[in-house]
Amino acid sequence: MSGSDQDFKQSLSLTDATMLVAGSMIGSGIFIVSADVTRNLGSSGWMLLAWVLAGVLTLIAALSYGELAGMFPKAGGQYVYLREAFNPLIAFMYGWTMFTVIQAGTIAAVAVAFAKFTSYFIPWFGEDNILFSLGSWNFKGSQVLAILSILVLSGINLRGVNLGKVVQTSFTLAKLVAIFGLIILGLTLGFNQEIFTNNFTLSWDAQHWDGSTFSSISGVALILALGGAMVGTLFSSDAWNNVTFIAGEIKDPSRNIPKSLFFGTLIVTVIYLLTNVTYLGLLPLQGSPNGTDVVSQGIAFATNDRVGTAAASLIFGVSAAAIMSVLIMVSTFGCNNGLILSGSRLYYAMAKDNLFFPKAGRLNENAVPGFGIKAQAIWASALCLTGTYGALLDYTIFAALLFYILTIAGIFVLRRKSPDTFRPYKAFGYPVLPILYIVCAAVIAFILLIDKTENTLPGLFIVLLGIPVYYVVKKKFAPTAE
Repeated sequence: MSGSDQDFKQSLSLTDATMLVAGSMIGSGIFIVSADVTRNLGSSGWMLLAWVLAGVLTLIAALSYGELAGMFPKAGGQYVYLREAFNPLIAFMYGWTMFTVIQAGTIAAVAVAFAKFTSYFIPWFGEDNILFSLGSWNFKGSQVLAILSILVLSGINLRGVNLGKVVQTSFTLAKLVAIFGLIILGLTLGFNQEIFTNNFTLSWDAQHWDGSTFSSISGVALILALGGAMVGTLFSSDAWNNVTFIAGEIKDPSRNIPKSLFFGTLIVTVIYLLTNVTYLGLLPLQGSPNGTDVVSQGIAFATNDRVGTAAASLIFGVSAAAIMSVLIMVSTFGCNNGLILSGSRLYYAMAKDNLFFPKAGRLNENAVPGFGIKAQAIWASALCLTGTYGALLDYTIFAALLFYILTIAGIFVLRRKSPDTFRPYKAFGYPVLPILYIVCAAVIAFILLIDKTENTLPGLFIVLLGIPVYYVVKKKFAPTAE
């Protein structure tokens, strides 16, 4: 049997799938985002609430996706759900946005983060090491390592899903153990009762940093600040849906994908909440932008927003930077492996619908979509070179929420369209919890439209650009009559 005629091998267990969910979610966000959340909300209660809400919404979404995963246990995941619930155009717009920005852009951003922390040990890979310049464009050591890491991980996943799952499970377990170790040591060895008590003295006195001082906020201002803060918390919890892309390679996918979605998102939600409680037991909440040490800077003004490193310094002393660099290197490397492994399966499904390069719809001799892995690697590497991926990711925040809303709305559509389709698992709390997610996500999206118009409108433009591209692609890749 030739490579192009092979079927996917169902070799991933429930544990493998759960590790993919958790590993794809945990990157560098949990070690950084809390600083921005604190500057937005300024109190421990509201800070933790932003993380709790993100976790609850992610869990609701994951439990809702479980029904769709059980109905359509096929490679492509969310793309397939949108196609079946709505139409190929909506599904293509999602796939288009994923390939051009969200998936490849995230891979690029995570790869550069990996390089940044590697440079602690090997300065040659630092952002300050400019190898050469062309006009205003600089080619940096960090970009070299970022691209190399993408190529290495892509090469691993070209050799088959079994090798990819070993890397994924190993790195995810390593970072889970390391983060739990940080939490335990932080709540015991480094815990400061006075700081912890002070942080919770005025737990619900919301305050917003305006660039010069913290000012009390309430009403509409508080809602806008909470929405802004949740951009970071939600996207620190993102990529949980990547496991649906590889449904064709999971054993008993109708049952194991819903379970992996639940267990993976629950593990990460608990870890994120405990990590932030740990921060509050080690560092003052607000601090000062002019602080000369980690305690005086606090969570809000940790150097380069590296709250995790600041917290670790109070536990491990001078070794903290090295320890955190290793932890984030492990975290980002494992995160990218999951993203690289899963993304190509989405493009495989698109190619099968004649909406992507035909070669992306064929499996190589190792039963993986080799062309999709290579195309994704090339584009992600290009984004590493442009340096624009950060802006592109900002632009897609609104777009990503939009597709989550549409996908969960698809549950209601399919209950009417296909009432007799076998559903081994039904959305938990239906219809209340899926409706709650749609309403909450829509509110956050609306807040972003109002408060971050400069980012949401370009994001919407990228999505809508998919409409004319759809018709061009549909015509170009339409099967020819025999």
